[in-house]
Amino acid sequence: MKRIRFFSFILVLALACFPIITGAEQTEYVQPPETIINDQVPQIPIDIQKKMEQYSNMKSAFIADWTPDGKSLIVTTRFGNTSQLYLVEKPNSKLIQLTDYEEPVTNASVCPTKGKNYFIFSKDVGGAEAYQYFKYDLTKREATMITDGKSRHMGLSFNNKGDKIAFVNNSRTGMLFDVYTMDPENPTDVKMVFEAKQPAYYLPTGWSKDDTKLLVIEYISANEVNTYMVDITTGTSEMIDPGCKDKCVFTMGDFSEDGKAVYGISDIGSEFKKIISYDLATKKITTITDDINWDVDGVVATKDKKTAVFTINENGITKIYKMDMATSKYEKLDVLPFGVLAGLALNEKTNRLAFSISGPKTNSDVFELDLNTKSVTRWTTSDTAGLDPSTFVEPIIVEFPTFDQVAGKPRIISAFYYKPAIASADKPVPVIINIHGGPEAQYQPKFSTTLGYWTNELGIAVISPNVRGSEGYGKSFMLLDNAEKREDSVKDIGALLSWIEKQPELDKNRVAVFGGSYGGYMVLASMIKFSDKIKCAVDIVGISSFVTFLKNTSPYRQDLRRAEYGDERVIGEFLESISPLTHANKIKGPLFVIQGKNDPRVPYTEAEQIVKTVRENGIPVWYQLATNEGHGFSKKDNRDFMNYSIIKFFQEYLIK
Repeated sequence: MKRIRFFSFILVLALACFPIITGAEQTEYVQPPETIINDQVPQIPIDIQKKMEQYSNMKSAFIADWTPDGKSLIVTTRFGNTSQLYLVEKPNSKLIQLTDYEEPVTNASVCPTKGKNYFIFSKDVGGAEAYQYFKYDLTKREATMITDGKSRHMGLSFNNKGDKIAFVNNSRTGMLFDVYTMDPENPTDVKMVFEAKQPAYYLPTGWSKDDTKLLVIEYISANEVNTYMVDITTGTSEMIDPGCKDKCVFTMGDFSEDGKAVYGISDIGSEFKKIISYDLATKKITTITDDINWDVDGVVATKDKKTAVFTINENGITKIYKMDMATSKYEKLDVLPFGVLAGLALNEKTNRLAFSISGPKTNSDVFELDLNTKSVTRWTTSDTAGLDPSTFVEPIIVEFPTFDQVAGKPRIISAFYYKPAIASADKPVPVIINIHGGPEAQYQPKFSTTLGYWTNELGIAVISPNVRGSEGYGKSFMLLDNAEKREDSVKDIGALLSWIEKQPELDKNRVAVFGGSYGGYMVLASMIKFSDKIKCAVDIVGISSFVTFLKNTSPYRQDLRRAEYGDERVIGEFLESISPLTHANKIKGPLFVIQGKNDPRVPYTEAEQIVKTVRENGIPVWYQLATNEGHGFSKKDNRDFMNYSIIKFFQEYLIK
């Protein structure tokens, strides 16, 4: 008996020290962040995390501004869980961290006054977009909040003297954005200088040389932008009338040196946005970039108004130009790598322009262009985590005919096509149709570790179309999906599906749709219209009902979105008829819905109602909610886990 007890003890000890061998290895799983709520999302094998780790650890840097002395740069990048501000003292020197918050910081505006060693940045909490301004003392390396801590602040602009900033907030009504001025060194010195005329985004854009006048744009929609001139001393204002016969974009951003004219971007008399000057006395408009039939993206001018630099969006790719403002003559500078430029920070002291640029094979980094010598200097070289970005797929631009015609010929839609190396007629690959948001946005081939992983590691082709309603192809094209024409953009996805069927290297039976925000609506609508051709879908912060979306989006956004989608109080029956929620029973393939709890644009209720309705039809639906995010996931731990989950979803429902 004693022997039996001794043997039992040895057996128990052995079982405690060594795992039971069952003939199969036990699977380890990724632990989701505490901020992620998974609803019917399966456990994620740790192998997915390990395989994607290099991709998720790649970094990028973006320009914020020059330092006050003009010798160094302030950039944003991420080393921890969120993007923060860093100082770069000279090209490719070690980055010095300036901010350290749980929330991302992605902007900085430096005070232009000599001897004033500070900048202003904005930050929100939990993705709710109630942005507050902070004054950062570069000498003391400390930040102080200078706004009310409650309302939403946007559009900061320093005056020329540097003793005032102009900005907007919605503190008066919660809906309307009024324009204020403030002395950042005395934040109680706040004055409202322009009261909002209607629900719109009002943004200060430029000061007169003597700082007595301020230009303020009134953004009503992507096709309707007005400009007001505000007299800071009297508080009076008037709209600058360009004489548009219909809605137009008239975005004036700067005064001439003598104050007699204003400069900006407008589509008056053109399909595309051009640089124009407007004589305030004669009201004469002079179009400067008349021979460039692509949109002007941005423009900056030196303080002396001798030189300007502007960028052109040429079929999704950035081109840069230098202009002599006295003669209005300009030249194209063929100095940029292939890609998309973001940010134009002009150094007045040295005539140098800083910017960040990324492309399909180059993660975003910060560069400097010397406007005198036209030479380019790289300031940051971001960590690629051991991966070679040159191995990423570079897309080609493809075109396909859609359902309607222009001048008797089929309308053509363009798309960026990422073709994996393994794709062939003998081994056709699955496809993800990646649909951008907006809808007045445009897909551009920026660097994407997500697309890099899908194409290189999963062997999936990615096609990113610019369907009707996208910007960059003329204002008429952008108007083709408004209000009652909404579903015409969905028909463009149908035309793309037909194009995919004709490509021998693509598997027409394994097609997924993926998109966020308005792209999320397009995902759901495509699943309904083409359920027999789409295998599965991922909807991120997407609209499921235009009626509930317009009723529940933040009050300051309601009328702005009604200008695009239509007014649910007037055409509610029609909007209900085209909403995915109304036709959710037609969704036949598995669906993955991802949402931020604090989203002020597309409320999380849009996600929950489509999840509930589609599940009632017996369709598999994964639902992932982040409690500390808004319109998309900005924190690395949340974003990484979301990407692991998406990979698992595609492995489960697309690749098989």
